[in-house]
Amino acid sequence: MVKVNKILFPFDLTDNSSKVLPYVLFMAEKFSSQICLLHVVQDLQKWGNVFIPHSSTEVYQKEAMQGAEKAINRVCEEQLKECRNFKRMIVSGDPASKILETIVSEGIDLVVMGTHGRKGLEHTIFGSVAENVVKKSPVPVLTVNPHKLK
Repeated sequence: MVKVNKILFPFDLTDNSSKVLPYVLFMAEKFSSQICLLHVVQDLQKWGNVFIPHSSTEVYQKEAMQGAEKAINRVCEEQLKECRNFKRMIVSGDPASKILETIVSEGIDLVVMGTHGRKGLEHTIFGSVAENVVKKSPVPVLTVNPHKLK
């Protein structure tokens, strides 16, 4: 029998991710699983000061981490208040790489994530996180298209 003890939910703080959350909660309840809520703050230090002319990347990175912490706390309080078995993690780096690392380091059995996050130029530069995770994940990945949900 398939055991799903830990479900990873990469959460990018968008409305699209919020639309996927009911599916994560359903799967966690069905399998009595722990939810690992992961947010990855894009590491902009590798780009230098090219994209942030008025502030250093270190300051921006720190502010991004603090903002992510507040946003994740709000999600936990508002949308995960019914769920007793979850863990939240905020890390910095390349989203696809950090998701794949977390799968291994946390012993994840299933990933549930949205198919749509980035748009336009950001998608072109950074690529599709979901596509990379699906291709490289050592565990099953359930992708949910938030634009098709009713």
